[in-house]
Amino acid sequence: MPLFLSVLRSETAASPDRMAQALAGLRAYQRAPREKPLDPKPAIHRAGRVSLRDYGGEGRPVVFVPSLINPPDILDHSPESSLVQWTASQGFRALLVDWGSPGNEDRDLDLAAHVERLLVPLLEVLPEPPVLVGYCLGGTLALGAAAITRVAGVATIAAPWHFAGYGEGRPTLAATWAAVQPAAAMLGLLPMEVLQAGFWQLDPVRTIAKYESFADLPPDSDAARAFVRLEDWANAGAPLPYAAAASLFEDCIANDLPGKGQWTVAGIPVDPLALACPTVEFVSLSDRIVPAATAIGLADRRDLGAGHVGMIVGRSARARLWEPLANWIAALA
Repeated sequence: MPLFLSVLRSETAASPDRMAQALAGLRAYQRAPREKPLDPKPAIHRAGRVSLRDYGGEGRPVVFVPSLINPPDILDHSPESSLVQWTASQGFRALLVDWGSPGNEDRDLDLAAHVERLLVPLLEVLPEPPVLVGYCLGGTLALGAAAITRVAGVATIAAPWHFAGYGEGRPTLAATWAAVQPAAAMLGLLPMEVLQAGFWQLDPVRTIAKYESFADLPPDSDAARAFVRLEDWANAGAPLPYAAAASLFEDCIANDLPGKGQWTVAGIPVDPLALACPTVEFVSLSDRIVPAATAIGLADRRDLGAGHVGMIVGRSARARLWEPLANWIAALA
């Protein structure tokens, strides 16, 4: 809350009316009724704190790899907007990685270690090499997995690779890390709220505008319920282990090791263009969290107009992303 109010003051200092409207939207969001969350699917395999959840279906295994930063349920957002449930209905075995919540024992697990020690062991117990579908930072990690173990294909959705593409946003994120690094090192964890504040700074105008708009929505409308569900997801999430946070801010955002071909997993440099399996990337042209300039550069690139989250759960997501993704997976056979 203090971080949000700081952004609010900065963005509306010259407009008391806008500040009042955004605060009204914030109060409405806080008071809004919450729907009962979906029950997590059963875990069929575990590696440390990480589990592989089974969404059913038959046929080729498709493993969805979410980001480490927010909960995995954006890929199982609601009965009407669940990419994993829909994929299971299309003739595939749909599985979802749940990263769990890290503890003190995880403080030294950097991003590469998450791939090598947690993700790959889950993949290697499957009866055949799966297709990996990685969302956001999960796409980056999925590429790392494909470099060191057999997979049938990799599809990434809004996945950053050339971190230099953050451009003017890099100093903002660097300042966020410099301010919190000593405390994170002491705790062994970086709270998700710190990451959220950093992303707010990438697009503060939209951060405030969405609460201004929410203030005018009827509380019992479908639009209001969808907003609350999405904001609850965006404001939730487990902390990052310290080493993973340092790897993200220093190795990736500051030094762009993936984009320079210098990020290694299990001692192997990860080169998405040299993977032995088929690959495709879905890139949002209006994404502020993962700008199009950070894209991987795969030969098979599909550009979408929807934003970072809208491309997954928006009204046009099925036609723009879900169906093309399913068609691409089916063609691998």
